Amino acid sequence: MMKFSKKLITWYLQNKRSMPWRQTTDPYRIWLSEIILQQTRVAQGLPYYLSFTETFPTVFDLANAKEEKVLKLWQGLGYYSRARNLHATAKYVANELKGVFPDNYNDLLKLKGVGDYTASAIASICYKEAVPVVDGNVYRVLSRYFGIDTPINSAKGIKEFKKLAVELMDQEDPANYNQAIMEFGALQCKPKNPYCSICPLNDSCEALKTGKITILPVKLKKLKIKKRYFNYLVFFSNDNKTIIQQRTKDGIWKGLYEFPLLEEEKIDIRTIKEDSFFRNLTTDTNFEVIPYQEKPIVHKLSHQHLYTRFYVVKLDKISKINGAQKVVDFKAIHTYPVPILLGNFIDEFFKS
Repeated sequence: MMKFSKKLITWYLQNKRSMPWRQTTDPYRIWLSEIILQQTRVAQGLPYYLSFTETFPTVFDLANAKEEKVLKLWQGLGYYSRARNLHATAKYVANELKGVFPDNYNDLLKLKGVGDYTASAIASICYKEAVPVVDGNVYRVLSRYFGIDTPINSAKGIKEFKKLAVELMDQEDPANYNQAIMEFGALQCKPKNPYCSICPLNDSCEALKTGKITILPVKLKKLKIKKRYFNYLVFFSNDNKTIIQQRTKDGIWKGLYEFPLLEEEKIDIRTIKEDSFFRNLTTDTNFEVIPYQEKPIVHKLSHQHLYTRFYVVKLDKISKINGAQKVVDFKAIHTYPVPILLGNFIDEFFKS
């Protein structure tokens, strides 16, 4: 066990990538990096980390920001509940804890949006507490090295791998060990085409020995993917106004803005014009509905696929909206936090 941890630390010190969050033990910055990197590759998360630390240098700056500004800065990272939890925790730490983060695993776990993995990472890196991190990279390394075929996303697997991770924990250097096993999984023991021939653990890896590198780790099949059909009405008046609305219900994209939405599978221009939802948005009789693209854009989320179409509604003037909507200058929608799907459409629309 000791040999395993020391080999990983040695490998890490020789091969680790230079990252800004590795130059500090400030819990605010470590926490920020860990939240951003949940469900996100380092290459994608790094510019967001730099933007957040530049815009909000301290937890007080983040706490005092408006939620819309936080969501706008988060735009494109997905899993927006992370951003809302990030903001809520910043407020709690700034206002209730006077800006001082909890200094141990158990108390860190009480923070909103902080689970076992994140609490372990912060506690070990900032406070040298010997608590192991267990993420996708760690599951893969342990599963392959020890030849464990228990599904990593089963209750039994979660318990088994956590127990093993605790036993393997390097008590003398928990910070480097945790970062080492994560980095090792990301760079060396990759999901596909791992570098087994130059691996420092290849003389004792069970998966390599038994030819199970491509089989391990085992994962139970995901839930059935739900299909949803989004039809956005992009109003565009002669005075360059449009209609946007904020998603307020729990679910995807809560707090973000979008165009008026018809969620129906079978729809065309005629049905849009006859729909009561559409008729309630304008009294203008001189309008034109134009499909923006021929085929739907398929936007894939973890448990649902969104088949999305945009319909541009050209009219003289926007004359009526309901309470949940607002009329804004078309160019001003760049300042509102929107899902990346809509952000891409807006960028393309302005180019055309």
